Amino acid sequence: MVLSMTSGHEDSLLLLLLPTTSPLPPLVAALFLAAVLLWLSPGGPAWALSRCRRPPPGPPGVVTALSSPVAHRTLAVLSRAAGDSGAALMSFSVGLTRLVMSSQPGTAREILASPAFGDRPVKDAARHLLFHRAMGFAPSGDAHWRGLRRLAAQHLFGPRRVAGAARHREPIGEAMLSDVAAAMARHGEVPLKRVLHAASLRHIMATVFGKRYDNDLGSSQEGALLEEMVTEGYDLLGTFNWADHLPLLKWLDLQGVRRRCHRLVQKVEVFVGKIIQEHRERRASGVVLADEFTGDFVDVLLGLEGEDKMSDSDMIAVLWEMIFRGTDTVAILMEWVMARMVLHPDIQAKAQAELDAVVGPGAGRVVADADVARLPYIQCIVKETLRMHPPGPLLSWARLAIHDVHVGGHLVPAGTTAMVNMWAIAHDPAIWAQPEAFRPERFQEEDVSVLGSDLRLAPFGAGRRVCPGKMLALATTHLWIAQLLHQFEWAPAAGAGGGVDLSERLNMSLEMATPLVCKAVPRVQV
Repeated sequence: MVLSMTSGHEDSLLLLLLPTTSPLPPLVAALFLAAVLLWLSPGGPAWALSRCRRPPPGPPGVVTALSSPVAHRTLAVLSRAAGDSGAALMSFSVGLTRLVMSSQPGTAREILASPAFGDRPVKDAARHLLFHRAMGFAPSGDAHWRGLRRLAAQHLFGPRRVAGAARHREPIGEAMLSDVAAAMARHGEVPLKRVLHAASLRHIMATVFGKRYDNDLGSSQEGALLEEMVTEGYDLLGTFNWADHLPLLKWLDLQGVRRRCHRLVQKVEVFVGKIIQEHRERRASGVVLADEFTGDFVDVLLGLEGEDKMSDSDMIAVLWEMIFRGTDTVAILMEWVMARMVLHPDIQAKAQAELDAVVGPGAGRVVADADVARLPYIQCIVKETLRMHPPGPLLSWARLAIHDVHVGGHLVPAGTTAMVNMWAIAHDPAIWAQPEAFRPERFQEEDVSVLGSDLRLAPFGAGRRVCPGKMLALATTHLWIAQLLHQFEWAPAAGAGGGVDLSERLNMSLEMATPLVCKAVPRVQV
């Protein structure tokens, strides 16, 4: 009896205690444990939340490397840390974005050549800068994208068009030489980045828009506005935006990307819209200009009829993208080439000896487009620069899996972003002998294509999303590098700030962190 009374008394005490016992601590503990498990999962939380139960090897947690100015190097270290299988295909998370990255040619080919990776993830900045309606980001299965690629191949980037564009790049290259000489006369040194960027921008404006800028771009109001818009666009597209990976942040616009895009697009629509209207008025009046700048890509777009006919907003998107893709790659690649020429006077001298043998010494004539085919060593220099300093070390814009696909034996679920670290492949000692040595002669020993057929070196990408303007970019780079080396001896700038700093900064492309400033001395003619 006493026992039962004691037992009943204890039960009543327990009942009194129950309402004061909160379930919150166990719930918090459970949530904390779940968060830790998600965080520590291979590939990080985005992979742990996916349907894939055995993701490719990869680091846990959230990888912040893509916000780094040397993201390509950091990701290469991470893939090596994951072992051979990690180099073939590594998984990782950036916020809630699920990614894979290849650092080997085999899996790189599987990604770039597969129709499953035919689309690109559209960054918030790209969408608000209208690029989702241009070639770079439009869906690959879309008739609009296929039509754009066909038009660009026929009227801008095809072999005959690239050869015909020599009438633009030859005089623009000669004007660039004059800019170099003028900078030396005024300052005793050449800020080469500005000179190259201006020449590249003039070239794309001539070939795409039919616009000629004879003087310094910054000396005219229109030219200054163009340079300002291009610079702002580069910065916006190259900025790592957390809103692309954490959807809740997209509406807050904490980094101000959307606001800046909105202001820039207003300027772009006025600027490009004015050029389109000028072409439209000229066509309506029946006036045909009798110079070499007639019949540009704007005329091609305006001549489309039926289902192919474009709205003004689509034309603005397409033409504006051309400026970005045409200017950026050539100017940055050439700056890296010239930095290497300053650093390696022996290689510079060998290239100049080739030029003198083909073009002839003296100031009798400037290198012409027809000379380039007989300058194999200069072409090797450009290839070696593309290997050492690819403008798009992560191939600029990633791919998006549109359905489940297997890569390297691993399941990659639909919606996964796929990247190729071309910088890591091009610096892999298992693929390249002495990968850190700048040695153009390696391409005399073995001819390696850079056009996408050999994934050991595919700086322009491969597959259906390969850069459509690769031939135009190479033709322009070869000619202008030859012209610069034929006319001048290149040396480091004088003073404490002289020399060449090869530090990198990955923005939209892989730029020199410290812009190249050097001396250009007219070559002594013999």
